[in-house]
Amino acid sequence: MKWVLLLIVFMVAGCSSGVNESPEKHSDKPLVNEENRNEEKPKESERNEAEKEEEKETMSPITEPKYEVNEASWKLDPIGNANEKVVLLTIDDAPDQYAVQMAETLRELGANAIFFVNGHFLDTNEGEQALKKIHELGFLIGNHTYNHKNLTEISAEEQREEIVHLNNRIEKIIGERPKFFRAPFGANTDESLEIAKDEEMIAMNWTYGYDWEKEYQSKAELTKIMVDTPYLSEGAILLMHDRQWTNDALVDIVKGLKDKGYEMADPNTIKTY
Repeated sequence: MKWVLLLIVFMVAGCSSGVNESPEKHSDKPLVNEENRNEEKPKESERNEAEKEEEKETMSPITEPKYEVNEASWKLDPIGNANEKVVLLTIDDAPDQYAVQMAETLRELGANAIFFVNGHFLDTNEGEQALKKIHELGFLIGNHTYNHKNLTEISAEEQREEIVHLNNRIEKIIGERPKFFRAPFGANTDESLEIAKDEEMIAMNWTYGYDWEKEYQSKAELTKIMVDTPYLSEGAILLMHDRQWTNDALVDIVKGLKDKGYEMADPNTIKTY
């Protein structure tokens, strides 16, 4: 009888040792009070936003402009101690056929430029992709009106449509609005200049350009006149176009200008609104 009682006691003790163990013994995670769960959770969204703002300030420091556009001479005037011996390259009527190749060439040469865009070239997917590519290569995009109309021959309302509609189109494609405006044929009006100002764009014509003239529509002749013209001077704004002969001559033009000691100005250093 004693043996039976002892056996029963041992059986009860053995069973009770594996029942109602605390869950803390089987979990590496600390227990959280459900009432305070939301308060104890880190506010990741707030922390991330603060970090992003700090990164922006660190990665994109505000720099002082080095040049400003002189509307009397259509040249760049240096600000402070900026290098005076510079020229600014500009490419009009983009992106027609050669603009992307021209941008790639300039990138390889370490030369910057502004690409002034016509809106009607953006009416196709190919045109949109070309604009994106030029922008991705690091070049600023300028406004050259939507349909390249002579602004002196159309109404103030039509001028606004030509200019503002293109800005909206460019912004939709590349995510930013142009900082520079160039009227077709260099024919500004009081209205177009006011519209450009309202759109926070700097009006920009040019010091010289030749590639629309028949006698310079070859690689050799265009190179020679662009580099040896008497109009080449400090701060000169050079006008070129999205054309085959200009594309062919681009390398020699840039190298010729550099051989004469000129630096290609970075449009990002020009004073804007």
